[in-house]
Amino acid sequence: MKAITTWFLSKNLQGANLWGADLQEADLQGANLRRANLRRADLQGADLQGADLQGADLQGADLQGANLRGADLQEADLQGANLQGADLDFSCWPLWCGTVGAKIDIKQARQLLAHAFIVAQEFMPPTEEQKEFMNKFHRIESRDFPKFK
Repeated sequence: MKAITTWFLSKNLQGANLWGADLQEADLQGANLRRANLRRADLQGADLQGADLQGADLQGADLQGANLRGADLQEADLQGANLQGADLDFSCWPLWCGTVGAKIDIKQARQLLAHAFIVAQEFMPPTEEQKEFMNKFHRIESRDFPKFK
């Protein structure tokens, strides 16, 4: 995998066809994967920190445990992608139909809901049950993220 990883890092992968590729634990940190076809790719444990995945096709991709910290997922198609255990902190989660059907874990659900309720609470305050759920988000009570009261 090391030789393949080195090759990937030295190339611009924009628009690359990596359909079904085995990229488990690949070091793709900061890689340009804009509009790449990663459909059904195995990216378990891959380091995609800061990667540009804008418009990438990640349908059915396995991203379990991947590091997507700071990754740009704008317009990425995540339908059926498995993101359980992936680090999505500081990444750009696309708000469009391409994320419907993505598999997430409870930590990610808390994170997404907490962000949504912070910006929407003026229009729809969370219920006590929702507050209890979101207050278990790992960044609650950080300097920038107040606890729901």
